[in-house]
Amino acid sequence: MIDFLMISTRSTKRGVIEIYPKFIIKKSSDLMIRGGDFYAIWLEDRGLWSTDEQDALQLIDRELDRYAEENRKNFDSSVKVLHMWDSESGMIDSWHKYCQKQMRDSFHMLDEKLIFSNTPTNKKDYASKKLKYPLEEGTINAYDKLMSTLYSETEREKIEWAIGSIVCGDSKKLQKFMVLYGAAGTGKSTVLNIIQQLFDGYYSVFDAKALGSSSNSFALEAFKSNPLVAIQHDGDLSRIEDNTRLNSLVSHELMTVNEKFKSTYANRFKCFLFMGTNKPVKITDAKSGLIRRLIDVSPSGDKLSPKEYKTVMKQIEFELGAIAYHCQNVYLANPGMYDDYIPVAMLGASNDFYNFIIDSYHVFKKEDGTTLKASWEMYKTYCDEAKVPFPFSQRIFKEELKNYFRDYKERFNLDDGTRVRSYYIGFRTEKFEEQTISEKEEPEQKLIEFKAQPSIFDKECADCPAQYATSSEIPTSKWEKVKTKLSSIDTSKLHYVKVPEKHIVIDFDIPDKDGNKSFELNLKEASKWPPTYAELSKSGQGIHLHYIYAEDPAKLSRVYDDHIEVKVFNGKSSLRRKLTKCNNLPIATINSGLPLKGEKQVINFEGVKSEKGLRTQIKRNLNKEYHPATKPSIDFIYKILEDAYASDLHYDVTDMRNAVLAFAASSTHQADYCIKLVNKMQFKSADQSSGTKNDDAKLVFYDVEVFPNLFLVNWKIEGEGKPVVRMINPTSAEIEELMRFRLVGFNCRRYDNHILYARLMGYTNEQLFSLSNRIINGSANCFFGEAYNVSYTDVYDFCSKKQSLKKWEIELGIHHQELGLPWDQPVPEEMWTKVAEYCDNDVIATEAVFNARKADFTARQILADVAGMTVNDTTNSLTTKIIFGNNRKPQDQFNYRFMGEVTPDCEPWTITEDMVLYDHLGDENFTLFNKDGKPVFQGYTFEGGKSIYRGEEVGEGGYVYAEPGMYSNIALLDIASMHPSSIVAEELFGPEYTKRFNEILQARIAIKHKEFDKAKKMLNGALAKYLTDEAAAADLAQALKIAINSVYGLTSASFDHPFRDNRNKDNIVAKRGALFMVNLKHEVQRRGFIVAHIKTDSIKIPDATPEIIQFVMDYGKQYGYNFEHEATYDRMCLVNDAVYIARYATVEKCCDLYGKKYIDSAKDICKENKKHPYAWTATGTQFQIPYVFKTLFSKENIEFEDMCETKSVTSSLYLDMNEALPDVSKLEDEVVALKKKYADANGDYPFDVDEEIQTKTSEIAKGHDYHFIGKVGQFCPIKPGCGGGILLRETENKKTGEKGYAAATGSKGFRWLESEMVKQLDKQGDIDRGYYNNMVDEAIKSLSVYGDFERFAADEPYVSDNTPPWFGAGEPHEDDITPFDVR
Repeated sequence: MIDFLMISTRSTKRGVIEIYPKFIIKKSSDLMIRGGDFYAIWLEDRGLWSTDEQDALQLIDRELDRYAEENRKNFDSSVKVLHMWDSESGMIDSWHKYCQKQMRDSFHMLDEKLIFSNTPTNKKDYASKKLKYPLEEGTINAYDKLMSTLYSETEREKIEWAIGSIVCGDSKKLQKFMVLYGAAGTGKSTVLNIIQQLFDGYYSVFDAKALGSSSNSFALEAFKSNPLVAIQHDGDLSRIEDNTRLNSLVSHELMTVNEKFKSTYANRFKCFLFMGTNKPVKITDAKSGLIRRLIDVSPSGDKLSPKEYKTVMKQIEFELGAIAYHCQNVYLANPGMYDDYIPVAMLGASNDFYNFIIDSYHVFKKEDGTTLKASWEMYKTYCDEAKVPFPFSQRIFKEELKNYFRDYKERFNLDDGTRVRSYYIGFRTEKFEEQTISEKEEPEQKLIEFKAQPSIFDKECADCPAQYATSSEIPTSKWEKVKTKLSSIDTSKLHYVKVPEKHIVIDFDIPDKDGNKSFELNLKEASKWPPTYAELSKSGQGIHLHYIYAEDPAKLSRVYDDHIEVKVFNGKSSLRRKLTKCNNLPIATINSGLPLKGEKQVINFEGVKSEKGLRTQIKRNLNKEYHPATKPSIDFIYKILEDAYASDLHYDVTDMRNAVLAFAASSTHQADYCIKLVNKMQFKSADQSSGTKNDDAKLVFYDVEVFPNLFLVNWKIEGEGKPVVRMINPTSAEIEELMRFRLVGFNCRRYDNHILYARLMGYTNEQLFSLSNRIINGSANCFFGEAYNVSYTDVYDFCSKKQSLKKWEIELGIHHQELGLPWDQPVPEEMWTKVAEYCDNDVIATEAVFNARKADFTARQILADVAGMTVNDTTNSLTTKIIFGNNRKPQDQFNYRFMGEVTPDCEPWTITEDMVLYDHLGDENFTLFNKDGKPVFQGYTFEGGKSIYRGEEVGEGGYVYAEPGMYSNIALLDIASMHPSSIVAEELFGPEYTKRFNEILQARIAIKHKEFDKAKKMLNGALAKYLTDEAAAADLAQALKIAINSVYGLTSASFDHPFRDNRNKDNIVAKRGALFMVNLKHEVQRRGFIVAHIKTDSIKIPDATPEIIQFVMDYGKQYGYNFEHEATYDRMCLVNDAVYIARYATVEKCCDLYGKKYIDSAKDICKENKKHPYAWTATGTQFQIPYVFKTLFSKENIEFEDMCETKSVTSSLYLDMNEALPDVSKLEDEVVALKKKYADANGDYPFDVDEEIQTKTSEIAKGHDYHFIGKVGQFCPIKPGCGGGILLRETENKKTGEKGYAAATGSKGFRWLESEMVKQLDKQGDIDRGYYNNMVDEAIKSLSVYGDFERFAADEPYVSDNTPPWFGAGEPHEDDITPFDVR
């Protein structure tokens, strides 16, 4: 058993024995943990490590099954195995907790040495893969032929020495790299391809030019997998700016690696570099480290014919093991062969100074020395004649020349006694020794020769069992009864032979264009294979190649290629044979180049594990890549969609339905069948995508912008001062890297995520722009199911306050600016950087909103934890999971009733002993309850979307009623959780699910009353860990509040979801409360009190007594509602059903009105009075305007922010800075008149009128200077003559499409400036307060309608008139729906 696993058992309440895994917390030799997560597991049966976590899970499951099978007889009860694959067993969560939280890192880097197919391995080899061929001696005829043609013996030896060093493992210590230098088509890529085949899985590709660039900080990213070999087919080191990085890489020094989207880290790379190039490597000077590290290889220039080339390359696949063995011997013969190697040819091709030395070679060699003066004059002459573009200065020349002489003296005496200065001694001729090149003649290529001659196979297999075939061409007898041997039968007759186990046959049956077997085509193809014994098939047209396979033949795939089969003879299978002609070669041994089972699957079933893979499979079927016929392709699409739907995959490919349907309809004979099958296809998963957890990744805020030719992704890592990274037209790979972070966006679940995901799938900029338009325009089928998963969380989604990012920027005081470019037009390339800079604002704002709404995010985290989901899942989905669990269709348990139905068992309200004795009961005609105690509202009707009750139209979102006027001593009574209470009272979700919902509701109430011990026991104790202190409890209460509000919202939502009951047409939850409030109003009025205002779940009663307050509370309890006496207003002026201004009474005043005992009996009684005694409060826009509120009521100082107005439109806002421009209003009136008079039905005009309009329009343009603002802006009214503009919104004529401008709402008659500009220019003194004074005057006017404003606003005690003006009941405002909020 694996050393980190212990298998345990437990018994359930029902007596079932559960077998489950326990994970041992200790250092394991079978499991590796890296970076706080699974890294690799040892697979004993393979003798390899695996980094695929699925292998670990399957291994654990096998151990569980084995244990269950061995011990099943020891258990009396039924046995259940809790498998890792079963998500409901919870074992996968235990595994992740074990790997990610309980275990410490313990790992060794994998694959640091080559493992051949015949290399035995154990754990300590730390290998996760093997090469597909064994390392062993063999023939390399094809390889010899190729290499001896392309390269001279000396140059070939360099390549083989380098390959051999890798095979031996010494390359990790060598400080060398190899450059194959030559013209195009000289064999560089051929050799590099062979190297890739030799080291498949152990190599990576790199960008040599990037290594030599000082500005590319990500150049080492290609080496992050620590390969043993790095290859570039067409590199360019001709313009190296800095060879430091290349030198360090080749010499295996410790280097700092900068990967995209990751922190830098240090690593020592162990790879050997190969590069093909037709440009010389730039060697800057004779001291360059490249000189002693570079091995240059030049081609001979000779080539094989295309026909020979194809044959040779085919055969080389079978010689890989022998090639590696040969190269190993070349290296081991002289490991230090190139220790002192100098790349003479490369120096000459790239170094002008070296060429100067060559030009002066004979002079320097003859004299064996020179003075600086003489050599400097020679150098200047050479540079002039050779047109050297950048000659050295004398100082640099002096130092460089020292590298070509053994010694240098500042003072030196010549043989004749002359004393000279700056003398170079001992010319180093060894630097210029040339190498000889030998060439080999090309041997001729031969096809297999078949003759009627004795068979080598007959001789080799003479003792093998054999028997003749019957007339039906089947074996005569069962093999266990066969005694005859091959030597005893006539092999020219049809017979069967049992060949040795490792004997295989490659069967060639290639047809010609007419479909008949072709000997010529078979001969041509078979001759490309390694030479071996061959014979013709029974028909004489096919060819059989016989080989001994060195590895396990059972692992071979039977299909090599179309019409080429690998025949393996195991078990009772035998070779059918009839000898006619054969060749005379021995049966060769082969050990590589053949396909293994599972290696060449035609269809990648693993691809359907993601939406991207699912889409790829559908597209391939539509292209008939798997099957040439329509019906099988449709069958396959149906199958993968069914599998996807039944799995945990979240996907949405509904946008592909039309393409699949059209494809189905194109079937010639099966169109009806195909179309019916398409109609059954599940193009969308049952659930929306659920987020994934990646809590260790960095938090990154991001935003995208899409234009027809430009795609921008801007992002920054969390934290103040961190820079914003701008990605201009990023690739799919770059997006994939970005997705490794925990991405946070604003409204990203409905836009940005899908754009990112589309790019990941390869969408072009044009396709992204089209997708963006479809999303913005609300088109169907434009979202990707898996794209919701891209983000870690969505700020807009978890915020309890919903508003645009621009409004958040204004509210939080963040710099906000619109770019003003048309989003539907291409962006000039020179503007790309500027546009990217602008997008920084949105990223910074997203982080600011995230930080400002941390309480909301904490609530989301709590909900996600309780639900067992992620913070990226929506509040609705989290709440659904908490209440319904995994039940996707809970509606069969829901309760619904028509609340106006009166049954014979209905009874009126009864008074109990604990109630106040009222002067009379509730109205028996309306205060009715059925036998279940549920209220019945007699006479209630719901027809045509309208609700009528007691002669009134009741709003669909709640009841609203108002008697405008000035009042005193107003009791504000509010129902705690009205809509949730309705759900519970009606048992709306059935007994089980309503109980869960009620537990959430009661838990919040308990927390609100600080009854933490009570709350800890609810929801099976799931809340206990959040009730550690009052701050944590407050966060939990907020989370539960959000969940409760979410439930009500879903019960009234029209889209399909688990809370929706199709019978609930009249929104029973809100309607029940509304009908109750109608009854309550009538009962309060019957008792002689005024009902000043009802707003959904609250009632305001002027001059309320303790008795009427108690009545309201008792009356509410009969319906399942708990009223709270939230506040008492000392005075209130109600202007309409949505606008009022009021002042809280003092606590002393409340005691006078209701008694001190009552006020002190509970904290929640008149809680607002206790918090804000004698403070003003305003509801509705008119009195909430800060300037109005402070001026008339609170008397606070007016701040700059109080004189800023936020304006938003659906089109665009502009400021027309026309104050100093000509007045063109007269011309504009004339144009309007012309258009009105002459426009036809299509909005067109006669030619002469159109010309006149154009002329006037040109003149009008001179009187305007439009400055683009955006959809949202904050402005200050500015005095005339102080540089303000007219605030306009863009309009469009729906008939003609003509653009125009109209005054923004509430801006007419004033000039405006953006508030940010006012502050920057210090123009606060230019703000036109007349705008706000008008509002103050309007507010006073509105209040004065109902009484004396001065007396109402004064600090003296206020008593309303005994006979307030009567304005009747306010009209119901069913359209004025206020979102319900739990208190």
